[in-house]
Amino acid sequence: MSDDVASRPRPCRLRLAPVVVISLCGACFSHAFAQSRHEAELFERGAFLEAARSAEGGPGADEQAFAARALLAAAVTGGDPPDSQILERALVDAERAMELQPDHAEGRLQAAIALSLKSRSMSSASAVREGIAGRTRRMAEEVLKMDPSNHYAHAFLAVWHVEVRRRGGALGAALLGASLEEGEERYREAMRLQPRDISVAWQYARALTALDPVRYGAPATNALETALAVSPRDHVEAVLQERARELLRAYRAGPRSAQEMALSRL
Repeated sequence: MSDDVASRPRPCRLRLAPVVVISLCGACFSHAFAQSRHEAELFERGAFLEAARSAEGGPGADEQAFAARALLAAAVTGGDPPDSQILERALVDAERAMELQPDHAEGRLQAAIALSLKSRSMSSASAVREGIAGRTRRMAEEVLKMDPSNHYAHAFLAVWHVEVRRRGGALGAALLGASLEEGEERYREAMRLQPRDISVAWQYARALTALDPVRYGAPATNALETALAVSPRDHVEAVLQERARELLRAYRAGPRSAQEMALSRL
């Protein structure tokens, strides 16, 4: 049964403070670039922890960044909240990649994702003190300076802008420089660069639905349809495509159902 008008969801606002740090869910890990065919096969079939262990034994920044990506894929395809120990391990691997190679774009992006996911379990005060929202945005922008065609970095920033608006309200968005218009531009650029990436379409749709499924229902459902129009390339995309299918069904039950589901998913 569809929700009636009285039960329409309201746009989300934080109750504790006018400015908050964002708990981003903009995790983009699909189609990872492994350092061996064995690691790629492990990732593709969803053996993320085994893939990470294999890569962590490697000597270079690429191996450590891939290990971080595999661990974050395990966290995102698992339960919510994600396993804190896996997130910490992913952050350590990503930071090790940057220590080995300071201009390593992939390591920087995975560190930003790990930090944003870790912030989900932090209090608003702790997240503000650590400056996570500004830090993760800077890291993603630094990735784009090194690699302007990195569609995952564009996708991360697309969700960043939407989540800042949702968690911080208009004031928080203004203070942190967040803009839904820029979020949309980032999403469009990510999809222009890689139009068949299920994870990008899913994450943007989820973020818009969590913000306001009435006002942003049309672009959100368009993104969901995009996620359902292609075949998954690996286990991550298969999981996220199924979540997209579930969220589209939730929209048919009504906007409140869709918003509740979006808020409960990574």
